[in-house]
Amino acid sequence: MTPEDLRSAYKFILESNDGEVIMEDLELRFHIHAPVFSNDPHETAFRDGQRSVVLFMQNMIKDRPPIKEE
Repeated sequence: MTPEDLRSAYKFILESNDGEVIMEDLELRFHIHAPVFSNDPHETAFRDGQRSVVLFMQNMIKDRPPIKEE
């Protein structure tokens, strides 16, 4: 599977009605709209790891400009 095929698969699933509901839930659960900071540095790292997965998924469904071939 090429990177573009994988991106298309993410977009197909996550841009569906159910996918949008799931992404909204993940954003609320995993600190997209809230700070990850905790007094415990391990907890901060854990929360940041959770957040990075959701950010990755958001990045996969973003439209990218076409690559210019020179």
